[in-house]
Amino acid sequence: MPVIRPSLLVASLGITGFAVALAFTDARPGTGGDDWKVHDMDRPQPAMVAPGVPGTATTPGTAPSDAIVLLGKGSGLDAWRNGKWDVDAEGVMTVVPGSGDNHTRQSFGDCQFHLEWKVPADRECDGQKGCNSGIFFLDRYEVQIVGSNPNQTFPDGQAGSLFGQYPPMVNPCRPNGEWNTFDIVFTAPRFDGEGNLVRPANTTLLFNGVLVLDHAENMGITVFGSRAKYSPHEPTGPIRIQDHGDPLEFANIWVRPLPERRRAW
Repeated sequence: MPVIRPSLLVASLGITGFAVALAFTDARPGTGGDDWKVHDMDRPQPAMVAPGVPGTATTPGTAPSDAIVLLGKGSGLDAWRNGKWDVDAEGVMTVVPGSGDNHTRQSFGDCQFHLEWKVPADRECDGQKGCNSGIFFLDRYEVQIVGSNPNQTFPDGQAGSLFGQYPPMVNPCRPNGEWNTFDIVFTAPRFDGEGNLVRPANTTLLFNGVLVLDHAENMGITVFGSRAKYSPHEPTGPIRIQDHGDPLEFANIWVRPLPERRRAW
């Protein structure tokens, strides 16, 4: 229920009495949000953004106009630390097995992240072998990439899982040789001044346009074979793509850093 602040307006109604009228405002008490009225035309308008071209199973897309492009046509490997991976003129980056993981030069916290990935058509996927990679936010929190059409492996290691924690709700993975799309909203964890966890990380993932992780709460830093737990760290960090020994391909990688969330009032 909105809070109403009355202002007393007294008007004389002749010699026998007076009337009291209440004037109301739409202002709210301070709650950490902005003190805008509902439908306030003085509120700043959202910035215009030109959307990118969506990718398809055969052709990668392009980034929106306000995104930080990490990989695109003609971008090379400028945004990445490991220059040993291959990249072609069309902006397709390929893992060179054994060359090591690749980290972004720039650090990010809360963000919208987009990536397109493909397992080569001639690869054989055998559980976690042959078709494997992953995306690590803050260099710690993994969303799994692995060929999963078809491929039998542990459910919390399928494509689109929070590795070792949550399986994807469904499996919309395309066959080897076709491009897959990840659209991820990642919220970094928050720690207090003494290193205690205040708010866990969480991850939402649209996999080929299908929601497979819905605000999934990260249980801690990704580890293999045991339960994850948190330890304090910096609020931002690089995004890492894993070299798992398989020559997976990537394209149209971009990120949009997100501001701290504020309540409407």
